[in-house]
Formats: sequence, structure tokens, C-alpha cells
Amino acid sequence: MKSRDRSGLALILAPVGRDANIAADMLREAGILSVICPDLDCVVRELDREVGFVLVTEEALLGRDLRGLSGWIKSQPEWSDLPFVLLTFRGGGLERNPDAGRLLEMLGNVTFLERPFHPTTLVSLARSALRARGRQYDARERLHDLQESQDKLRTANETLEARVEQRTREHELALAKLHEAQKLETLGQLTGGVAHDFNNLLTPVIGNLDLLRRRLQPGDSSHRLIDSALQAASRAATLVQRLLAFARRQDLNVRSVDVGKLLDGMSDMIRRSLGPSIEVEIGHAPDLPPARVDPNQLELAILNLAINARDAMPRGGALFIEADAGSSEGVGALKPGNYVRIAVRDTGVGMDEQTLARAVEPFFSTKGLGKGTGLGLSMVHGLAAQLGGALTLVSHLGEGTTAEIWLPRAAEQPNAEEIENRQAVNAPRDARILLVDDEDLVRSGTSEMLSDLGYSVLEASSGAEALRLLRTGEPADLMITDYLMPGMNGVQLIEQARPLAPSMQVLLITGYSTIAEGPGAAIPRLAKPFRQSDLSKIVADMLTREAPGRVVKLADRRAKTRKTA
Repeated sequence: MKSRDRSGLALILAPVGRDANIAADMLREAGILSVICPDLDCVVRELDREVGFVLVTEEALLGRDLRGLSGWIKSQPEWSDLPFVLLTFRGGGLERNPDAGRLLEMLGNVTFLERPFHPTTLVSLARSALRARGRQYDARERLHDLQESQDKLRTANETLEARVEQRTREHELALAKLHEAQKLETLGQLTGGVAHDFNNLLTPVIGNLDLLRRRLQPGDSSHRLIDSALQAASRAATLVQRLLAFARRQDLNVRSVDVGKLLDGMSDMIRRSLGPSIEVEIGHAPDLPPARVDPNQLELAILNLAINARDAMPRGGALFIEADAGSSEGVGALKPGNYVRIAVRDTGVGMDEQTLARAVEPFFSTKGLGKGTGLGLSMVHGLAAQLGGALTLVSHLGEGTTAEIWLPRAAEQPNAEEIENRQAVNAPRDARILLVDDEDLVRSGTSEMLSDLGYSVLEASSGAEALRLLRTGEPADLMITDYLMPGMNGVQLIEQARPLAPSMQVLLITGYSTIAEGPGAAIPRLAKPFRQSDLSKIVADMLTREAPGRVVKLADRRAKTRKTA
């Protein structure tokens, strides 16, 4: 019998005579189910299984051990007050039946029915008891629903608090990342501006040293001094390139590169740089796709990571450099797409969380005074970001560090590398060059280099002055202009100069990469600082690519260089 069905059940305890059977027959005729119990233990057992009321005779309780029944009655839940119908022999009030009074005290919710009784009276009392018991069960259901609602509300509140805490943590983490990005952006702007000024200073220094070196007689003792100065200037130029790399403003020569071939070519150099105490393993997937990157800058980035790894293993260790194809899935800093991943993993001392958080900041170093510039990782970070990739770092104290460079996959196949020619190329023919730069030192140094190569140079200190010279009919085969100038930048100057001199070729000299993304993307460029050999090669290439039959007007060569105020 189901518990809900038993809520309309009567328990009958009348062990003497035929009272139990008579009462059961009366209830059955009224449609009320009943169970006859032979003793009190049976009643207590049945009470644990939901009943409507208990019909019990007085003599079934008198002189019996009532502790079990009394304990059950006292332990009823707050919604329950089980009805009892007590059959007695004596009439009158409780004062005439003291035993009934004691039973009333124990049973609580009890109704007395004197025997003999009419069936209608018993059925009426039974139905009244069942209605009261039914209301108790209804109250139990409501209490149960209320308790469930309270539990759900409490769980929802606890869950809400957890969600609020999680959202708060995520918000704080996002703010921290935003502040870090803003800090890096501010540092990038600062370092980019400083690097631009250094480029302007290094350009005439390197150019003039080149000129002096060319003019000295072979065997002159000054060659050694000039070579040392050029070496120092080249190191300074490398430092500037790292600053520009962090600021994402370096002018990159991006093309399709076979990364596996590049790593194989770097193998000996890396091993020599790290020394015999570091075991080096370099490998790459056999079907590794090409990446879009500047190969020279990538070599520098990998070498920087390898040297950082060496410094993290003062007692020796192992360095693993691997390259494979990967996707952006799981790398939050990447846009969706396909990439080439270069992983540089060491077995060094590793970094704690605080050091790892600042690892890519420029000038941040843990190597001690004079042992590092603090620009290695920042350069790699800036290079990867400028190319549309990312640098990820994973490190734990005592477990080493893994640096991963993610580079966009190239659609085209790589071309064979050209061997760089460091010899200056003299002017292939007579040509006049209009040189535009607002920095006097840069302009005069570049002018000297061009004149030394055999070109006629016309100088202008601003874009407006260059346009004025072109409007007055001053002819030029090639215009070389700086990009960043007050009033009018180099790209704007070229756009305004083309209608005035349609056949004149143009060349930008700059240390910035932003022009590669705008209207100046198709203009030939030469990155600052540059050697005379770099300048001579690109100028000669541009002048020898001119269309045949072009008439070149040459100016009066009485003075090799004409300067304007």
C-alpha cells in the first residue's frame, strides 16, 4: 500500500473480545480501510508507515508498557498530531474515570467513545479524525515545499555569491591586463620616440665613419679606430632596433621564410654562443609550412631567447628549440588562424609569478648591473605582435622556462636568400638627387655619402621647401625624403610632388613601420640607421631600373652639391 493511500488508514488495537472485528466491519462499510494490530508493538511499527488515526480500547493500554507509544507520540514532527479514538466502558466525565484522564495526558489528540456505540457515531468520529489527519499531511507537503524553496534560495544565494566573486576576480584580472597593456603601450611610445631620435643621431655618425674609411689610404692606422667606432655604432643601431621592435615601429622586411631551414642554419651559431656546458637540441616538423616574418629579426629573436636560456642555466643544462605548425585555439593572444610555433625550452632556474609578469617590460632584467640591457624579451614580444603573432611565456621556479613565438603562416613558398653585398656601389650614371630631411646632421651626412658616390645632391630642410624647388623647375632623378618631419611627412610630400615631377623616383628613409600599413606601403624604403653600402645599393638599383629612352635633364655641375637654407 502506497504511503499516500495509508493516510486514510485506521489502526485498530482491541485485543479482547470481538471489538476489533466489529469496528473494522463498521469502518469497511463506510469505505474506510483498517488494519487490526494484535499488540502495542505492532501499533508502533505501523505508525512509522503513515496512518490516518488509531482506534484503541482502554483495556489494551491499561497495565501495559506504554514507553514505545509515548516516545513515538512525543517525537512527532511539528506538523503531526496523530488522532486517537479511545473506546471506554465507563460514562461520565474524566473525574469519574481517572484512567482515561491519564491516557488523555499521554495520547494528546484523543476522542473518547463509550461502549456500546452506534455505528454512525464511530464513522462520524473516524471521518473527522481522517479530515484532521489529512490537513496535517497537507501542512507537511506545504512545509516540505517551503523547505525546498528555502533550500533552493539558499543554494541560489550561495551560487550567486560564488558567481559574483568569480566575476569580480575576472573583472580585476581584466583590469590588471588592461593596465599592463596600457603601461606597455606607454613604454612603447616612449621607447619609440627615443629610438627615432637615436636613429637620427646614428645615421650621420655611421655615414661619416663610412666616408672617412673610404677616403683613408690602405694600411692607415686610423682604419682600426674607425672600425672600432663603426662596430660600436652598429651595436647602438642594434639596440635601437630592439627599442623599435618593442614599440612595434621597426621597419620589417617581411616575406615567406622557411623556418626549418633558418633554424638549421643557426644551429652552429647557437651552439657557439651557448658554450659546451649547454646541450642544444634543434628540431622541426618535416612538413613545416613557411611563416611570414623578417628572417634577420627572427634570427635575432631566437638568439636572444637562447642567450636568456643560457643565463638561466649557470651550471649547465639543456636547451630545446622546436618548430611546428599550430592553430590559435587555446592561445588567447592570437587571432583565429593557422600559425608556425617556435618553442625555446630550457632546464634553468625558471621565474616566479612576479618576475614572469614583468618579463617583457623594456629594461627589466634579473641579470644584475651591466649584464643585460633588459630588451631581449621585449624585442621578441614586439616583433611577434607587429607580425600579427604573439610571444607566450610559461615558467615555474626550478622547472625552467618555455618561450613560444607564434608567427602567421605564409601562403606563398619562400624564395632563395640573397647574399648581402656590403661594398658601396658608385653612381651608375650622372643623376641628381633631391634630399629632404629636417635634421641638419642627418641631411648633411647623407648628402656627403651620396656626393662621395658620384651623385649631384640638392638639399631641402622641409617638405614645403622641396615642393618650392620642384615648382621652380629644379630637375631631379630621385627624391630621398625622411618620413617624420614637421608640417608635412614624407608620404604627403611624395603625393604632392608626383604631379610636379611625374618621372622622378622616390625613396623614404625612416625607422618607423607605420607607413607600411598606410598610403606609403608601396613606396621603397630604407631603414635608419644605414651604411653607405646600403644607401648606394638601393639608389643604384632604382636609377638603373628606369625605363629606356627617358630623357634626364642634368643641372649645371659647377658645384657638386647645392644647399639651400
